[in-house]
Amino acid sequence: MTDQGNNNQNISCNPFAALFSSLADAKHFASGQKPEQQSAEPPLEDSGESQSDSENSVSDSVDENDDSVAEISRSFRSRQELCEQLNVNHMIQRIFLITLDNSDPSLRGGNGIPPRCVYLEEMAADLDGQDWLDMDNIDQALFNRLLLLEPGNHLIYMTSCSAVNLSADRDAGEKCAIPYLFGCYQRAKEEVTKVPEKLLSFAVRCKNLTVSNTRTVLLTPEIYVTQNIYEQLFDLLLEGFNGAQSEEVVEFVEEVTAALLSDQEVRTFKEVIVPVFDIFHGRIKDMDLCQPLLYSYLDVLLYFSHHKDIAKVLMEHIQPKDPTNGLQYQKTLLGTVLSISCLLRTPGVVEGHGYFLNPSRSSAQETKVQEANIHQFMGQFQDKLHQILKNLLQRSGETRHLLLSWLGNCLQANAGRAKIWANQMPEIFFQMYASDAFFLNLGAALLKLCQPFCKPRSPKLLTFNPTYCGLKELSEEERRNRNVHAKGLDKETCLIPLPPQQPVESAQSYSLLTENLILTQLTQHLGFHRLHEQMVKMNQSLHRLQVTWQEAQRSGNPMSEQLLEQFERLMIVYLSTKAATTQPAMLQCCLNLQASTAALLVQLGMGNQGPEHVALSFPLPSLQNTVLCYVPEFFAENMGDFFIFLRRFADDVLETSAESLEQILNFITVFMGNVDRMKNPHLRAKLAEVLEAVMPHMEPVSTGAAQPILFQRERVFCSYKYAPQLAEALISVFVDIEFTGDPHQFEQKFNYRRPMYPILKYMWGKDSYRESIKDLAAYASVNLEAMNPPLFLRYLNLLMNDAIFLLDEAIQYLSKIKVLQLERDRGEWEGLAPDARREKESSLQMLGQLGRFHNIMSNETIGTLAFLTSDIKGIFVHPFLAERIISMLNYFLQHLVGPKMGALKVKDFSEFDFKPQQLVSDICTIYLHLGDEENFCATVPKDGRSYSPILFSQTVRVLKKINKPGDMIVGFGVLADKIKSHADRHQQDEETYSDAPDEFLDPIMSTLMLDPVLLPSSNVTVDRSTIARHLLSDQTDPFNRSPLTMDQIRPNEDLKQQISQWLDRHKQESLQLGPSG
Repeated sequence: MTDQGNNNQNISCNPFAALFSSLADAKHFASGQKPEQQSAEPPLEDSGESQSDSENSVSDSVDENDDSVAEISRSFRSRQELCEQLNVNHMIQRIFLITLDNSDPSLRGGNGIPPRCVYLEEMAADLDGQDWLDMDNIDQALFNRLLLLEPGNHLIYMTSCSAVNLSADRDAGEKCAIPYLFGCYQRAKEEVTKVPEKLLSFAVRCKNLTVSNTRTVLLTPEIYVTQNIYEQLFDLLLEGFNGAQSEEVVEFVEEVTAALLSDQEVRTFKEVIVPVFDIFHGRIKDMDLCQPLLYSYLDVLLYFSHHKDIAKVLMEHIQPKDPTNGLQYQKTLLGTVLSISCLLRTPGVVEGHGYFLNPSRSSAQETKVQEANIHQFMGQFQDKLHQILKNLLQRSGETRHLLLSWLGNCLQANAGRAKIWANQMPEIFFQMYASDAFFLNLGAALLKLCQPFCKPRSPKLLTFNPTYCGLKELSEEERRNRNVHAKGLDKETCLIPLPPQQPVESAQSYSLLTENLILTQLTQHLGFHRLHEQMVKMNQSLHRLQVTWQEAQRSGNPMSEQLLEQFERLMIVYLSTKAATTQPAMLQCCLNLQASTAALLVQLGMGNQGPEHVALSFPLPSLQNTVLCYVPEFFAENMGDFFIFLRRFADDVLETSAESLEQILNFITVFMGNVDRMKNPHLRAKLAEVLEAVMPHMEPVSTGAAQPILFQRERVFCSYKYAPQLAEALISVFVDIEFTGDPHQFEQKFNYRRPMYPILKYMWGKDSYRESIKDLAAYASVNLEAMNPPLFLRYLNLLMNDAIFLLDEAIQYLSKIKVLQLERDRGEWEGLAPDARREKESSLQMLGQLGRFHNIMSNETIGTLAFLTSDIKGIFVHPFLAERIISMLNYFLQHLVGPKMGALKVKDFSEFDFKPQQLVSDICTIYLHLGDEENFCATVPKDGRSYSPILFSQTVRVLKKINKPGDMIVGFGVLADKIKSHADRHQQDEETYSDAPDEFLDPIMSTLMLDPVLLPSSNVTVDRSTIARHLLSDQTDPFNRSPLTMDQIRPNEDLKQQISQWLDRHKQESLQLGPSG
């Protein structure tokens, strides 16, 4: 046997060898200790009393000629010290996967030794033969290990097993410093839980060593020239949150962070963490909403926001260099995250967009599934955004201040998004302001932050202090101390102006609830409104493109391919925008917010500034020191915009909360008709559109379409206890919108009144509403000559004004359309120059749009008069109104059934919403409703412009032709005869009165005055009915424009007596002359 074999055999006989995991360990330990022990210690046998009896007995039993055994025995003073050193060496090897022992692995046992280690050759050489690691040399060993460029090249087998072990190779040969140290940290943690108590302190020191070395690596990254240390740290976090070891990663990073914060001489904590933010920022900007990896990145950001010190640095890092540039906020780390969406990254560029491709070739079900998938990802995404913002608000006062400042500055810098010009100049818009996606996601996250107090009856709501919005320029210190971070709100138009005698109010400081609500509403104002407008415009454009494409297909126009491509591109944008704006959870949060805002504004509108909600009651109290003068109009605009959006694009959401609908009805009832609580007539008129949006549908559902669910809306509307006040508010705003002070008020009023007609029609079908409208009419009938004309009288006057104007305009447009259609059909356009032909086509299209609008509106006005006259008669047959309504009805009949009807026969009535049969039916219905009143029938023949017995005969013929019910035809025939007899008598009277003196004739109407009155300022006498009709529309003297009301006119008794006497004389003379006279 060789000497080595003999030594091995001798060592195996030594009882101390049992302390080692292998014979090789025992031999190498002994050989390594030999020179040191020989020089530092006396021989073992000379140690005297320091040796225990058992140790002496062991020494005595060993062959003194066995050098190996003797070397081991002399290496340590005690068995305990020997055991401890061996175990420390093995533990260090297991934790750090490094070794100084390069002996034959077959000579080592496998117990407690890792399968692979990096052999630190240079260090082993420097230690002159010491082949074990201890707490004195581990610092140097670990440093040497970290400096190795290719540690995999220094791997050695630690056991005799030479099987492939990729995991062991990977762990021991890890090139990157941070993952390697984290692995060491994990293994050290495991050792802490396993080692005996004697070794516990060494294991803890090893764990701390991984943390301190990680700190050193992060502070001196320039040493590791081939590695990106900060990227490694970020990837460690990312892998941790992407896998199952997030808790361990967080614990490790927490300890490293604490170490970095404890000493910032070499590098500040900010200098270490900002490069990590930059890596995060660079990677996430190209990520997609539906990419699963994105959510691991968001978990990392969530961790950053949760850590107090990292969160503070993060908030400092995202403050833009130019806080007045709106686009800069989108380019920050947080802004980049907020911009992730299914909306187009570059507006108008669908190439590279991953959603709703080839929409015309996708079924409705496929589109619906894709939308649902997007909604699911959006829900997760916005939940994480909410949690990130919540963490930043809660982590510390400093972090909260920085976040709120960022939000306030961002919203002020992007205030231009709400300007009209911005939407008309998209090229400039996208260079100046943050994107729609940014604002949509920011709004969604802020909505979630508001949910704890978004309950309509929550007492927390009443802690909102709107005087926040009246604060002017504050210093940064004041903003911090008073919790005021939104800027520029003092320039916003409020619901009402500040009353002259009311002092300006403000609070010493404001709650987070106040800031949350204001910042959220402002974000909605700048973001959601614009997306809603875009969807409406895209919807209209898609409809036009579809019609044009279908026409091109029919005519074989080569432009059809190009039109189809345009349609496809626009449809991609539309579907993406719809998916982004209709995420169910976001809409529900917004519904809660808007309903709660409605409840809050109603409380403020009642003057309630106490801690408890007050029940709504009418009449409303007078306002004193109201805070409505601090509430920006965009609170009400957002509310209206949201409910109109729901009606158009997400109708089912309206059925989710009856309480929310009731709060909206309360808000509309209080504010729509009340100029003292909402000054802007345009905004009050918009509330009528909101009312139409939340009321049950009345329009017929197209064949095959799903029937909308209307249960909640029907129930809330029918049981609404303030129905009379709501009906009055609707009629009030109808009247008020006549005079807005806007230069375009005449054209605007028709658009504003459009939704009011279907609402009134719906109300008329419900008893509670109908009775309240009849009460308004009854009050008007007995107060016709009040100083201020009654509301319902003014309403009817304007309704007839509109009907006359609209139908007259519609008739004019239809006549022009017919002329152009005839020219086109006769081929007269064929010989025109291209420009001239395009002009003709454009004119026809424009006239068609105008004609259609005026037809729709005239149908509504005549239809409204038809159902109102079914139960309300007295006011219609009063001289103030009777002549007007009769002349209007006869004029329309003349065009619809008389000889002029031929001028209106355009090619396709439905294209222009022209419904002559319905109009004739409605006009006849009005006549039949009012025909029981004798004075009404007697007034009909006085319409010298349009009435004739022949006109009524023609009407009867048309009623038969359009198959109207027999009772209507018979009834109208009887009425026609009745009116004819009145016409005969009227003709006799006119002949009798034809020679009346001029001073007996009304100067405006040139008819004989029956009740002459004197106008005080112009001193002109007119008939009472004439001036009454004039004052309904214009409360000025028609002869000198000075202000005038009915209570100011005075009866001209002398003239009335003269007329009466003259009439009596003429009647006597007529009787004496007889019929032949």
